Amino acid sequence: MFDAQGALLYVGKAKNLKKRLSSYFRTTGLPIKTEAMMQKVEDIQVVVTHTENEALILESNLIKQHKPRYNILLRDSKSYPFIHIDDSHDYPRLSFYRGDRSQPGRYFGPYPGVTAIRDTLALLQKVLPVRQCDDVFFSNRSRPCLQYQIKRCSGPCVGVISKEDYSKDIELAALFLQGKDDSLNTLLQTNMEKASKNLKFEEAAGWRDRINALRRVQSHQSITAGHSDIDIITVATLHGKVCVEVTFIRGGRHSGSNGHFPKVPLDFTEVEILSAFITQYYHRRSAPKEILVGQALPDGDNLETWLTEQGDRKVSIVHSVRGHRRDWLQMAQLNVTERLKRHMSEKQSVEKRLQALSAVFQLEQQLTRIECFDISHTQGEQTVASCVVFTEKGITKSDYRRYNITGITPGDDYAAMRQAIMRRYKRVLKEEGKLPDLLLIDGGKGQLSSAAEIMRELQITDVLLVGVAKGEGRKPGLETLFVEGQSIGIKLAANSPAMHLVQQIRDEAHRFAITGHRARRGKAQTQSILQEIPGIGAKRRQALLKHFGGLQGIQQAGMRDLAKVTGINEDLADKIYHYLRK
Repeated sequence: MFDAQGALLYVGKAKNLKKRLSSYFRTTGLPIKTEAMMQKVEDIQVVVTHTENEALILESNLIKQHKPRYNILLRDSKSYPFIHIDDSHDYPRLSFYRGDRSQPGRYFGPYPGVTAIRDTLALLQKVLPVRQCDDVFFSNRSRPCLQYQIKRCSGPCVGVISKEDYSKDIELAALFLQGKDDSLNTLLQTNMEKASKNLKFEEAAGWRDRINALRRVQSHQSITAGHSDIDIITVATLHGKVCVEVTFIRGGRHSGSNGHFPKVPLDFTEVEILSAFITQYYHRRSAPKEILVGQALPDGDNLETWLTEQGDRKVSIVHSVRGHRRDWLQMAQLNVTERLKRHMSEKQSVEKRLQALSAVFQLEQQLTRIECFDISHTQGEQTVASCVVFTEKGITKSDYRRYNITGITPGDDYAAMRQAIMRRYKRVLKEEGKLPDLLLIDGGKGQLSSAAEIMRELQITDVLLVGVAKGEGRKPGLETLFVEGQSIGIKLAANSPAMHLVQQIRDEAHRFAITGHRARRGKAQTQSILQEIPGIGAKRRQALLKHFGGLQGIQQAGMRDLAKVTGINEDLADKIYHYLRK
């Protein structure tokens, strides 16, 4: 469809051309945006193709080339990165790679971004010490680098490891990247037992350490199952805005996700958005063997045929799934909805909520910086205070601070608050840092008075102090705000933007304080918590510690991981799991 100037407005495809075009010329029932487009249409051109699949390809090509105003436009055409093993080198390296994959070697991916690749490579270094340095650095070494010293590289640059042994490590690394953990585990155990039988105990210990490192990353979660390579594509709409998210499952592992916000000018359904997205997204990308979508696509068979021809391998588009695939799909759908909500809130809600809270306190100038304090402890022990910061950019984690409180009577929250505020703002004044416009204190009038006392001592008078007292039953939305110097509290509507902002900052301060307190409390433990669990005797404790390499590994394990240990059945694994989290 073209306008009077010959500009392309819209490209579509139709199995029945008469029915499709007739729908645009109805006298009633057209969406407003479609009516606006049809008022500009002056010419319609038709291209006949041999098959529906050819029509699909042509539509995708024309949209990519001309970017019609009234089509769904996917703006991001950037290629995704891979992990590359260059087999042409005597000692191949693992490296980040983005491009057309014309270089020789093996490619693993794609990954959603550089961060996902860095995380994978760092994880791999702990299990298999394969080099990741560039060839120039490698060829100019006369002694091993720091990576060798910390056991993250086997030192091929100076001949510490033979080519034959190094090639074995490369194959093990390939198994890891392919998600074939069971095969990798078997090979590592075989190597360990072989070295042990030959009385090479140091070598056997090295293989044992690799096995332990691998087990630590083999957590049975909903994001890790099977050995599949899958793309999960989900869509969410909110107030006319659309978000499409691609979640990457590589080797059975969740490897991250990437969100897209396509331009959707017409009243398209989510199914139509999915179909249009797939044709453009995989226009220059190879698809994995399986693509999961949240809804059945009417043109799914045609898309499968096209994707298969694009990648020279069978590609399936699936929407009805069970087991871990259903878990992945549900998680992806939740994430795309949350991503869209965050995207909307980042641009609109922050400014709106700051304006609303400024109006509550009748301030002449809008708030630009808010700080909030909270205290956390267990019966007065390992007390930790937190300070979180909210600015015009939203939550500002770089300015967060925690304070380990010492030298007070256990359980004295007022003294803890005074110490935390004194340490915070004494340093801010000394270093000429930023003072907040509003200081929120998680607590009632007592906590607020303690904070005001310290602020007067520091001669800070231009900061508004407000206490946030919990409501009846500690239910969110029932809080009372007490302004320093005023006896009557302020109650806000539970659905007001100002109350939402106060709750968000207060909850973040609470979370940050609890996290710090738990970490401090964990360090203070002097005896194994395993001794406190009923049904866990010396032999089972020994088996657990041997399997996971220590108490920390046990605490990080899931119930299925625990049940794999000799002598631990599912009921006992459930008991251990919940006791450690209690």
